[in-house]
Amino acid sequence: MTAATDLPGSSLSAARRSRELAATVGGPAVDVLVVGLGATGAGAALDAAARGLTVAAVDAHDLAFGTSRFSSKLIHGGLRYLASAQLDVAHESAVERGVLMERTAPHLVRAQPFVLPLTPLVSRAQSALAWAGFRAGDTLRLAARTARATLPAPRRLSTVETRHLAPALRTQGLRGGLLSWDGRLTDDARLVTAIARTAAAHHARILTRVRVLELTASGARIRDELTGEEGEIRARAVINASGVWAGGLVDGIRIRPSRGTHLVLRSEHLGPLPAGLHVPVPGETNRFVLVLPQGDGRVYVGLTDEPVEGDIPDVPDVPESDIGFLLDVLGSVLDVPVRRDDVVGAFAGLRPLLDTTPAAHSGGASRTSDISRRHAVLTSPEGVTTVLGGKLTTYRRMAEDAVDAAVAAHRLPAGPSRTASLPLVGAASPEALGAVRAPRRLVQRYGTEAAAVQALTARDPRLGGPVLPGHPVTAAELLWAVRHEGALHESDLLDRRTRIGLVPADRAAALDAVREVLGEVSAQVGDV
Repeated sequence: MTAATDLPGSSLSAARRSRELAATVGGPAVDVLVVGLGATGAGAALDAAARGLTVAAVDAHDLAFGTSRFSSKLIHGGLRYLASAQLDVAHESAVERGVLMERTAPHLVRAQPFVLPLTPLVSRAQSALAWAGFRAGDTLRLAARTARATLPAPRRLSTVETRHLAPALRTQGLRGGLLSWDGRLTDDARLVTAIARTAAAHHARILTRVRVLELTASGARIRDELTGEEGEIRARAVINASGVWAGGLVDGIRIRPSRGTHLVLRSEHLGPLPAGLHVPVPGETNRFVLVLPQGDGRVYVGLTDEPVEGDIPDVPDVPESDIGFLLDVLGSVLDVPVRRDDVVGAFAGLRPLLDTTPAAHSGGASRTSDISRRHAVLTSPEGVTTVLGGKLTTYRRMAEDAVDAAVAAHRLPAGPSRTASLPLVGAASPEALGAVRAPRRLVQRYGTEAAAVQALTARDPRLGGPVLPGHPVTAAELLWAVRHEGALHESDLLDRRTRIGLVPADRAAALDAVREVLGEVSAQVGDV
């Protein structure tokens, strides 16, 4: 594949935002206005810009502010959807997983091994069903033409092998395990940042902290959240990719949010975890809790699938009931007790599921886990295109379908999508990534740009130290985020460009260092 190193024009900064916002508000109409800069919105901006259309993309907050930063950090191959006979969704997931791993983002997505421990709570019938599912998942890999070198084959494990890959497991009654593989993101918010920067390299205007007050088919009335100034952005086509907030901008859109909660534990509490875990939920046939080692001193445990009623918050709370559920399932397989005090952080994302259930329309209740994960592209009578549903893995296909619909509805002069073969900024072949002169951790976060991040420390050795003890993020990464990744505020740095903020104690400890970096570059980035 062709490396996407140093894509000209890919850097996002406060200065660029100011220039492009001034040129957009009250200026000539753009071809496409995208509302929302999560994975799908950023993907739509890239898709449209890569077709040669003029694009403005806005978000009331920051890149990946909503659901896109609260995922399991996994790029799924569709196994779950096979089990519910959603064959088209399963195949689409497997195809998009292969696109990310082999073409567009191999620096951010790699193979992750998972062990399903065969404990006394897993019957032999359940074990056989799970094994059949893993074999079917490997068939999906083959159908999607993803190489065996990219995703190894599933296999059965002996008890000794299982304990080697997951030493924290309880040995009593353990009769081995099942090994499977899936795609794993270094960081979901970093994926969104890479998509948005690649869109910027194709001349899309990426405008964070721009809130849409009113949306029509010909544009939007907006407010700059940094200055309070209001204005209008005119557009020939509008794509609403605002996720769980989509219904607040377009009439007739019904969202049934589902909450997915994850816990954050310290790695030393569970000991070494060479592989992740699939922990079967007792009493359920096809539901698992995931244990996901992050490589940064933390482990995520998730996730739930609970319906959410009422108003949609900017950042969802994590209820104690979710925490208790996840700890109970985890305790069913671990030799080491994990107590409430061991949970150092927690986060929840809201899945924007399209509400089409008759029970919901009549006021009844049904499980959100039963709602299809198929995405939907809807065009309102006024001509606004809304995309919702789906999942992080299929963001690119969702974006493509949304742009196709907008192009068709408004007869825009554009060819077919190019994004299935368009590398994101930092992407390169495995051989090229292996030759980058930078620490492996940086290569997995920045790809071919890792050397440039590392070079900042050569010019100023103070930038090479960690922001806080025990966490790998350096001050150089914070500086890079401000100069090139559009970070405008301390929360952008702590909660999205890095994930320090997922642990409140770590967030507080790093705050002074973050403010120091912002203060030192304030002359370049304006008022942060």
